[in-house]
Amino acid sequence: MLKIVFSLMLLLLVSIACSEKETNNKSGFPFVLPKEKPDRDMSAAMERIYTDYESPQPQNNELFSQFKYTELKGFDYNNNDGTISRRDPSKILFHNGKYYVWYTYRNTPTPPQGAANCNDTIPSSDWDLSDIWYATSADGFNWEEQGMAIARPEKPLVGWRSITTTDILKWKGKFYLYYQGFMEASGKRGDDCPVAVSYADSPDGPWTPYNKIIIPNGEEGEWDQYSIHDPYPLVHNGKIYIYYKSDFGEKPHLVRMQGLAIAENPLGPFTKHPLNPLITSGHETSLFPFKEGVAALVYKDGPEHNTIQYAQDWVNFEIASITELMPYAAAPFVPDAFDDTKDGRGITWGIAHFINATGNWNKYCSKLVRFDCDLSQDIHDPEMKQHRVNHKPDVYYRQKLSKKQLLRIEQENHQLIQVSGLK
Repeated sequence: MLKIVFSLMLLLLVSIACSEKETNNKSGFPFVLPKEKPDRDMSAAMERIYTDYESPQPQNNELFSQFKYTELKGFDYNNNDGTISRRDPSKILFHNGKYYVWYTYRNTPTPPQGAANCNDTIPSSDWDLSDIWYATSADGFNWEEQGMAIARPEKPLVGWRSITTTDILKWKGKFYLYYQGFMEASGKRGDDCPVAVSYADSPDGPWTPYNKIIIPNGEEGEWDQYSIHDPYPLVHNGKIYIYYKSDFGEKPHLVRMQGLAIAENPLGPFTKHPLNPLITSGHETSLFPFKEGVAALVYKDGPEHNTIQYAQDWVNFEIASITELMPYAAAPFVPDAFDDTKDGRGITWGIAHFINATGNWNKYCSKLVRFDCDLSQDIHDPEMKQHRVNHKPDVYYRQKLSKKQLLRIEQENHQLIQVSGLK
């Protein structure tokens, strides 16, 4: 009997709640969108407008932008024959009146030939058998290549096979370049590598290799047991925060996510954050201080790709905006990356790369490119904030069907005709 009474009371409460719900929404949603969240029941989408985004209109969202691209001057690619490649640039550093950028540089007798056909001079991949080079510029468009910054060390030191995907830290008057250190050709098992570092008193070097692993791979069975990619240092709360990517799972089901390691000294020890992974999508790591938190450009790969995300506490990231044509391997100019700022000003430009820039897989190489945007508190560029961009038809036509897809469609049409004929 008590169970019956309890059930009737529960139904009554539900009925009252539903009645109140109807009462709250006697009228339709206001014609003028309220600035503050209204006291009414709303759909999940309308709730997100007030809880997840800075503004319901993208043009009023400081963490929304389009991206514009400009070819860089000053880099030679050997007639695009695939023997020279520049990719994975570092953040842009401004020092002594000029901009600096470091990047993965490959100059090999042949284009990449795959893991099965590589040797001591023939690369397996676009980033195999690479060193770290750098260039300087007065305006960010015209660059002068300065040459090698860090060479591969002798075997068996960390990075003897290839050193790639570097990024810069300025800390207490010294400079540190973090990078991936390969001890076997990429593709032999995967892109297995830890993080190494070199340091100098000047961004022009000379650079002294530490010759030790800075951020070790995870323990067996952990998400980052095989690779720590794209080390990306920022300064926060008096410490070095290095965000990084790992590929985990087995091919063809690799998952790419981002983690964080923190240290009080640039040479470590680094402690990985217990909540890793922190970002569930993205390929290369690209972040910048913004207001009291940190923003991330999350492009390529994963369920939340093509988003700009924000973590007020530098750990728990939420989607701040959704955009398009995001830069690959974005390396922005972040003036306050190392200032331990509590009011990050954001970014307006940087350098990225185009992979397989020629479109010819037999002459595979990557090229550095400039991107511009408005993800800054200090400017407001209406052109960058346009959220209805019309691309020319050839942009879409280049995303054409493959021969396999055309054959499938042809077979489907043939089957439909046969079936209809039988009827």
